[in-house]
Amino acid sequence: MQYRKFGKLDWQVSALGFGAMRLPTREGHNMSDQVMEEEAIAMIRRAIDGGVNYIDTAWPYHKGQSEVIVGKALQDGYRARVKVATKAPIRFYKETGDFDRYLDEQLQRLQLDSVDFYLLHGINKDQWENIALKLDLLSRAEAALADGRIKHLGFSFHDKLPVFKQILDSYDKWEFCQIQYNYMDIENQAGTEGLQYAAAKGLAVVIMEPLLGGKLANPPQEIAAVMREADPDRTPADWALQWLWNQPEVSVVLSGMSTMQQVEENLASAARSGSNTLSVSELAVIDEVRRQYLAKTLIPCTACAYCIPCPQNVAIPNCFKLYNDGYMYGELNQPRHHYQIFVAEDARADNCVQCRICEEKCPQGIPISEWMPKVHSVLGEGQPY
Repeated sequence: MQYRKFGKLDWQVSALGFGAMRLPTREGHNMSDQVMEEEAIAMIRRAIDGGVNYIDTAWPYHKGQSEVIVGKALQDGYRARVKVATKAPIRFYKETGDFDRYLDEQLQRLQLDSVDFYLLHGINKDQWENIALKLDLLSRAEAALADGRIKHLGFSFHDKLPVFKQILDSYDKWEFCQIQYNYMDIENQAGTEGLQYAAAKGLAVVIMEPLLGGKLANPPQEIAAVMREADPDRTPADWALQWLWNQPEVSVVLSGMSTMQQVEENLASAARSGSNTLSVSELAVIDEVRRQYLAKTLIPCTACAYCIPCPQNVAIPNCFKLYNDGYMYGELNQPRHHYQIFVAEDARADNCVQCRICEEKCPQGIPISEWMPKVHSVLGEGQPY
């Protein structure tokens, strides 16, 4: 295992962290509470035996079972060998006291007296302003730091770069943050600029979704051929992980591993990792892969958001992104799931009334009103492209 700086802390973190969000489940119950417990525990312990010293979980993963299983895996001496990260499920909070209520139950689930790294989970602008600040959660977190229930405070993030900077700059006691980042997300969410901004402020940066939920591990045939021609022995997953580890601002890369084979392969990749180790030609391979993925974009939307607000409340850029992602990566289950769960019913594409006000504002000249029925037929009704 290779180890890296963790921000300003006097501690070295393993290049690979174990993300306990995609533990092995019984067939037909992916991401559910039907976790294959013995196999999951064996995988976590194998990772620790291989040098992993950062385990990441959260309240809602596997419908609450992830924290319980991590707690069981850390028995028999394994707890002393790792740092544990879990997250405050702030979207469920109704009052300030919920911070302590959830934290205390999480400690029970994990069978811990304290958690090493505690994150406000999945913050966006709305949750930061209307939950974290209004409920004064930072004061509750500082009290938990003072009494030892948590050791270090951070946040995980899903929004745009200006919001990321705002949150970072609003509080001077953050010690680490967690961002979605991979070679396709260099300008999405916090992106490369956010990574470098946080690292320059002395924060450790934890990377989630390094393989975009597994999509980058199984690229389309023509994209896989680019990688194979450059190095027949390197897997697409290894290309993606090494690209991340090549950046010195990256502290640890979380992988949500579902099989023991993935654990072994990721341990082997981590052993080969290092900052500034990829050659110019290797970086060019990733650039070409990214170019080919982007060439598969159906709708030339840049997410500039000039088209919103829509008079009918349609979340136009979000709908376009999910539609494009399904085609680009050849996988529609996740975009359809996100469309149903994370896009409000009154913001979906079928609410478009073809008023074309948005089209007058679109710098790309996209015929938005013509695309909306197609978007909904694929994402909302299950039709093919």
